[in-house]
Amino acid sequence: MAGDDTCPHIKSIHHLKHAKRGECEECMKSGDTWVHLRTCQSCGVTLCCDSSPNRHASRHATVSGHPVVISAEPGARWMYCFPDDVMAEY
Repeated sequence: MAGDDTCPHIKSIHHLKHAKRGECEECMKSGDTWVHLRTCQSCGVTLCCDSSPNRHASRHATVSGHPVVISAEPGARWMYCFPDDVMAEY
């Protein structure tokens, strides 16, 4: 996987987990809306981005310690590491 050599979290991603559905799992439970989606590369959960009202993806990263997400948006090919604040294309 192509990644930023300065981020060991991104460098450790060898197989991508893609969104199973096009919705934020937490927003669906509460009936809220989202802007964009991110998929956790540790557990595969798909949650909303920081532009969304609930910021579920970053909250998940903080609580779970799962550092890397990929964009779940069609055509997007990038990943982001929360603790290192690093983005990389794949």
